[in-house]
Amino acid sequence: MKTEKKVGIAGYGVYIPRYRIKISDIAKVWGKDGGEIVNSLKIYEKTVPSHDEDSATMAYEAIKYALKRAMVDTKEIGALYFGTESKPFDVKPTSTIVADALSLPETMLSCDIEFACKAGTEAIEMATGVVASGMVNYSIAVGSDTAQAMPGDILEYSASSGAAAVIISSERYVAEIEGTFSYVTDTPDFFRRGKFPDHLERFTGEEAYFKHIINATKGLLNELSIEIEDVDYFVFHQPNGKFPLKVASILGIEKKKVEKGILVDRIGNTYSASTLIALSKILDIAKDGERIFAVSYGSGAGSDAISIVVNESIEKIKRVAPTVEKMVKDCIYVDYPRYILNNRILEVKSWSQ
Repeated sequence: MKTEKKVGIAGYGVYIPRYRIKISDIAKVWGKDGGEIVNSLKIYEKTVPSHDEDSATMAYEAIKYALKRAMVDTKEIGALYFGTESKPFDVKPTSTIVADALSLPETMLSCDIEFACKAGTEAIEMATGVVASGMVNYSIAVGSDTAQAMPGDILEYSASSGAAAVIISSERYVAEIEGTFSYVTDTPDFFRRGKFPDHLERFTGEEAYFKHIINATKGLLNELSIEIEDVDYFVFHQPNGKFPLKVASILGIEKKKVEKGILVDRIGNTYSASTLIALSKILDIAKDGERIFAVSYGSGAGSDAISIVVNESIEKIKRVAPTVEKMVKDCIYVDYPRYILNNRILEVKSWSQ
């Protein structure tokens, strides 16, 4: 899909919790070979939220940085699209909590979105559409999650926390959204009825992740009438460290075009924020005229591919807020009991710091 009116990213922001846990420490609890798991997933450590952090507080921080980079008054924001699968409340909207905390207009459009790990890119597409239509001048898209996994399950080694946000505008932007393409099917590779998710492992690879990302990527290339060689960076959803590189190999993409956006080895799978955080990492280093393909994957299943072309204005905003690399490096390691408590896997009556 291409918009008739040019729109783009005016600002972007990321929030990565400082706490980390090493995958080997999780494996040790369950009597597993930590080296074997690390080698299998290509994840060495992952983020852990603080005891008072959730998808709302992390989204607040990410949007705050995005607004700072965009240099836009909060009164000008006309829409907020909040993508997550870990809402603080089962039915109460999270977008309204975040909007109120940021003093966004009470008259704006506020919407919660859920589509597993691609809710963040869905938010970008919706935010793009409402700006391109002329309904609003500025909109916000955010992906934020504190992912949950059953203790001892394979997902416990990857499910993590983080948030990323972008401000969409038609008036001024540092990276134009050139076009988008979505590909969805009813593929039950991952679902949740209770607190923890279930997954059908034999579906998660070929029928799910690879099929959808490949079709979305090829679809957008055809839509824009461009070749892989015309794209400088590819950002793929990162459930582990192997899948993004494997899908790049299948598509015939040079490894160097994918490697710079890979973060899962150090922060884990941040779900709705995964593709957006990786995109932000590339925006931190991208130069005028470079094209970025950001392709998400959400279980259930679907992928959104978004083509973004950076302009020279990006140099003015890169260092206005903390870079992704700075946040990744700023970390404090915790043990397994603290990880369990901070993720609210166990309920406690009070907290001692």
